[in-house]
Amino acid sequence: MPGPGAHLLYALSGGAALSRLAGAGWFGPHHCAVYAANAFLGPDLGAFAEWLASFLPSSAAAAAGDVAMAVVHHPFYYPLLLGLPLACLYAWLSRWMLRAGVLDAPSGVALSKRQCFLLITAGSLSHFFLDHLFEENGHSTMYTWILSTGWWKGRAPINPDAVVVVGLLCICLMAGFFYINRVKHGKSATVKSNQSFFLILMVAILYCMWCACQIYLRSPPQPAIGEEADLGVIIFLAIYLFLPHGLCVLSMNQKDLAQELDGLPLR
Repeated sequence: MPGPGAHLLYALSGGAALSRLAGAGWFGPHHCAVYAANAFLGPDLGAFAEWLASFLPSSAAAAAGDVAMAVVHHPFYYPLLLGLPLACLYAWLSRWMLRAGVLDAPSGVALSKRQCFLLITAGSLSHFFLDHLFEENGHSTMYTWILSTGWWKGRAPINPDAVVVVGLLCICLMAGFFYINRVKHGKSATVKSNQSFFLILMVAILYCMWCACQIYLRSPPQPAIGEEADLGVIIFLAIYLFLPHGLCVLSMNQKDLAQELDGLPLR
């Protein structure tokens, strides 16, 4: 299963990439540190508590350690149960490190509790992005479910309805993207980006609905997209890849502050 090095390298490299693309005024070292800390140590606090309890002779302590592992080592329970107190702690640490000169912040402003909570949640989800794929000898519950949305009963039959539906959705996606981002369009780049994201989201939802209907509602089930496990892959990537990075984007500093740091004139 992934160890400390893998979790830290994955989270810090992702944070550094966001900082490089957006600018340190938007996503700085404090963002990266909180995000990486929770991608590495975050949900493993349950495992750490279980390890500490193993040294105690009491059976109640061992049981408490097992409960901590089951509850805290979870992509959503960890931020729901510990997110608020940890957000207060990380916000305080951010202020202290800034005043003490331990960690630079180009914005000159420490992280807020809201930003810390978003980064804690993003770190938890990123932690399980690696755990679900690379632990339990490839037989984790999530990975097994992803594969179950594919077709492994011999060669998948070619269904004309699947070809029509999937082809239509893909054509709508690409045609819509080209239409939104066509040359000499009067809308701003931000509006085009928002419209493109909405288009992608709608097509992804329809695509998943089609796959789910073929797999779970038809009797007998039939392959949704040949042998491909598209339903599991799309949902997994949406939750454990795109959502945490979206939360990191939401945790960025305010626009006016970042513009000042980049030397851009404010309107």
